[in-house]
Amino acid sequence: MSVTDPRRSPLHDHHVALGASFAPFGGWEMPVQYSGTVAEHTATREAVGLFDVSHLGKVRISGPGAAAFVDRCLTNDLSRIQPGKAQYTLCCADDGGVVDDLILYLVGPDEVFAVPNAANSAGVGRRLSEVAPEGIAVDDEHDRHVVLAAQGPASPAVLAEVGLLTDADPLDYMAFVDAEWNGRPVRVCRTGYTGERGYELIAPSDGAGVLWDALAAVVAEQGGLPAGLGARDTLRTEAGLPLHGQDLGPDITPLQARCGFAVGWKKDAFWGREALLAEREAGPRRRSWGLRATGRGVPRGHMAVKRGDEVVGETTSGTFSPTLRTGIALALLDTAAGLDEGDVVAVDVRGRTLECEVVTPPFVASHVR
Repeated sequence: MSVTDPRRSPLHDHHVALGASFAPFGGWEMPVQYSGTVAEHTATREAVGLFDVSHLGKVRISGPGAAAFVDRCLTNDLSRIQPGKAQYTLCCADDGGVVDDLILYLVGPDEVFAVPNAANSAGVGRRLSEVAPEGIAVDDEHDRHVVLAAQGPASPAVLAEVGLLTDADPLDYMAFVDAEWNGRPVRVCRTGYTGERGYELIAPSDGAGVLWDALAAVVAEQGGLPAGLGARDTLRTEAGLPLHGQDLGPDITPLQARCGFAVGWKKDAFWGREALLAEREAGPRRRSWGLRATGRGVPRGHMAVKRGDEVVGETTSGTFSPTLRTGIALALLDTAAGLDEGDVVAVDVRGRTLECEVVTPPFVASHVR
């Protein structure tokens, strides 16, 4: 394999055996679907889907005061949570643009485990390393772990059946526990990216196939399916969850993307603080909204949104919603246009007008809690 070839999950052969189709994503070759995106989407909403998301980054920050150091860099207020909890946060540039969004696992005051997006993992680690004080280590552990996600209403039963949780201890939302399975450590966190109740598992890459097979067997018993990145995308879009590089990015700030909840506004320091405070004071010039098609057609990303003849924004993500059976999109709309819930706009779908209703995301009610 050349240096330009995409990376593969340690579970690649298991996906091949299941008949998965693959596509490049964030520098990785990952399964897009097995039995079909709609079937996998529906299985996750109604039962359980099993995802391999090992392309996600894994960065350990450790040393005396590691948590306080991370808190001075990233946007959210890490002091709001206790060890054993996870937190959604953002890595911003000085101008307030989003370098990446990520999940932090607070192990203790001297250790934080970060899960950035695949394409941005090295960049986030480098930024932290460049300003880390003496005694703080920032270690890229991307290849040491797999990340699996069991998502859907039957996910607690799946984890209980394989022995990773008990029925009496299903974990609170955004809480994690370090368990042991088959003699190996597995970090189990009740979070995910689908809008459904679910869990993400971080396990050693070596021998991860045994864990995947055990989970897949119980998922099948529960009426679920292995699911690829196609279903992950339709699920997260229905849930109104942003994807970095589309709905968040260097030119899209947290306030524009409705992620202001992940900013510790009262903190004295974090990257991009001054720019974001100034934007909050002035009000963002654009804001993310949901668009639900009222006619036949599917909006995609980077399509003009119009009110009459006036362009008032652009879609950032778009797909067909298997749950709603219609096209949906996330879009950045100019605040000066004064659009609000229930207004009607038009998306230019390759020269054809598609009428859409402006809605507040999510499109489908969340069941994560």
